[in-house]
Amino acid sequence: MHCKWRVWLGTWLMLLGTGEVFAQIDYQVQSLTSKPLHKPWTLLQLPDRRWVVTERKGNLVVIDENGQLSRSKVALPGLYFKGQGGLLDIALAHDFALSNRVLITYATGNDAANQLVVATAVLDDDSLSQITPIVTVQPAKATPVHFAGRLAKLADGTWLVSSGDGFDYREQAQDKSSQLGKILRFREDGSAPKDNPFAEAPLVYSLGHRNPQGLVVDPQTKQIISHEHGPAGGDEVNIIEAGTNYGWPVITNGKDYSGARISPFEEYPGMAQPRLDWTPSVAPSGMALYRHSKFADLTGQLLVTTLKAQALLRVNMSAQPPRSERIFATIDQRLRDVAVGKDGAIYVLTDGAKAEILKVTPAGPASASE
Repeated sequence: MHCKWRVWLGTWLMLLGTGEVFAQIDYQVQSLTSKPLHKPWTLLQLPDRRWVVTERKGNLVVIDENGQLSRSKVALPGLYFKGQGGLLDIALAHDFALSNRVLITYATGNDAANQLVVATAVLDDDSLSQITPIVTVQPAKATPVHFAGRLAKLADGTWLVSSGDGFDYREQAQDKSSQLGKILRFREDGSAPKDNPFAEAPLVYSLGHRNPQGLVVDPQTKQIISHEHGPAGGDEVNIIEAGTNYGWPVITNGKDYSGARISPFEEYPGMAQPRLDWTPSVAPSGMALYRHSKFADLTGQLLVTTLKAQALLRVNMSAQPPRSERIFATIDQRLRDVAVGKDGAIYVLTDGAKAEILKVTPAGPASASE
């Protein structure tokens, strides 16, 4: 594949919204994909260093080291591809090296009744087979938005999945009998671990969420970190702890899209405050934790793609208070997801009908020859 390198030297790293200069990173950007991706949602690197991308219309795309694409249709039962629905996340099962099993999330149903589903599948010959649903979020809803759908793998063999509030059902984020607006914890067979915090709601791990699309587990600290979309403002980063209520829609720093107040409260007893708030909204989408020496200044920090802000952000959770800064400022478009490659490069998935994967490396001859 013929790739044109775009080299940007002396680009300033700036605090989002202030213009304050903190550091300087020299970097270069390469388009990794030979053909466009169509409404992608996530990207994942396989152990053999190939990349997998999901497209919401139900396609799985495998990209080799030369950028060549292999696209296959996934036989998803009742796929609901509308609004924000479709094929969403994919993650490698704990025993992937032996079984080729993965977990996926997708929307199923119709306009009147649709749900987020978690399923296991087998990845073989660049396609998915043996689709087996294990968790179906209850109740069904009649809106094509706020599915969330991000997966995260825990060291004890269990899993987390984020579930959105369905937009018109936001009060259910506070109702333990509903799985909307929650983070759920489950085993790979879909059963509930006995040490989940609510006996009356066996799968619920935390509640009071709006539309959490970022979910990572720090292997060093064991912290579970999530970000979620607020309405007009009030986007959040949270440290997720079992049984904690994160407040939506009782507390929020955002307003309704009409400009009306959603709640009179920005804090309330028994509800956690966000570790970081973005107001105005940046619309955070994907998230990754950077732990590599290639970009030494980013080690231990979160990388967050945004849709509305059209920027890649780094989030320093160790700062007091945590702060968010824009990096690689020449990447100025809607961004869907981000991942850290085995080579330490940063891979950014852009959004839309003609999307691509951008590979970001430090500027210099050594990086250009990788």
